[in-house]
Amino acid sequence: MDFLLSPDGVLIAAACALAIMLGGLVKGTLGVGLPLFAVPIMSLMIGSTQAIALVAVPVLVSNIWQAWQEGNWKASVKRFWPLMVTQGMMTVLAVQWTLDFSVKQLNMLVAFAVVLAVVAMLFKPSFNIPPEREKWVGALVGATSGLLGGVSSLMGPILISYTMSLKMQRDEFVGAISIIYLNAAWPLYLAMFSFGRMETVDLGYSVLALVPMAVGLTIGQKLRHRLSEDAFRKVLLAFLIFVATLLVLR
Repeated sequence: MDFLLSPDGVLIAAACALAIMLGGLVKGTLGVGLPLFAVPIMSLMIGSTQAIALVAVPVLVSNIWQAWQEGNWKASVKRFWPLMVTQGMMTVLAVQWTLDFSVKQLNMLVAFAVVLAVVAMLFKPSFNIPPEREKWVGALVGATSGLLGGVSSLMGPILISYTMSLKMQRDEFVGAISIIYLNAAWPLYLAMFSFGRMETVDLGYSVLALVPMAVGLTIGQKLRHRLSEDAFRKVLLAFLIFVATLLVLR
């Protein structure tokens, strides 16, 4: 986290903590959206890889907790293993592929992923996938989400669109998406660590990021039933478009 050594290091650290807290608020309100909000915002101030590293522990902890609560992880693994295998493989390949990319190029990839996420959330694509085609469609979705995850960590909207198309019950959906998210996260962070994009000290700062995330998550959960989700989502989408534009112009 070399930005801490800069003259504005304290201000940047405070701004990153605020971004993570607001990301937690979004997740608490909508149920998803921590990396989708926090990573692009922090990428305006620090490197995209540093931004991804900062949310590593909060993302892992929140998804492990959610998967544990639902308790149907074995059924989810059995059903979605083709998706998770291609997702993990493509995530590692994507991280390796972008090792020599400049900060500008990585920011462009994050901006592209944000725009793609906004389109998916705005139009809410729905598909009817026959059970006999679920495995190979899932493998394709896994490869696509792994590619996006490896370059930006923003694989959520594609995964949500796919899993919602399977018309699962609510508890089944929550359990499945948390397992898939978890499977998306650990190859990403392990690959970043292995290829030198994340260091032990980064994990230490990421542990500290649990505090602002927990604050935002708590506030978001309290606001969930007081705010119009539709209005909140529209404001969030507009803001993400604005952030994506800034990343492109940066």
